[in-house]
Amino acid sequence: MPGPDTIEPARIETAGALALQALVWTLQSQSRAERLLALTGLSVEELRGGAGERGVLAAILSFLEGHEADLIECADSLGVRPEALVAARRTLEAA
Repeated sequence: MPGPDTIEPARIETAGALALQALVWTLQSQSRAERLLALTGLSVEELRGGAGERGVLAAILSFLEGHEADLIECADSLGVRPEALVAARRTLEAA
């Protein structure tokens, strides 16, 4: 049984899947994609290579949190509440 500070693997997997969906949504707009790279400091190669890594996925969600309009639009597009994206970021950062 996981300890009190242990995050369940299924919860981490769910957060990662949501972050990947948010990444796809983000990359659908060239201006948003360019802003993502500029603000996160990630290169295209780092983004490609790290798209499955928790830290990169958390950075993508953090990027969306930094611009409320994008956070809300992304959440609407994915059919989730904005709070779900924030919770996913927290999960990925704590994992």
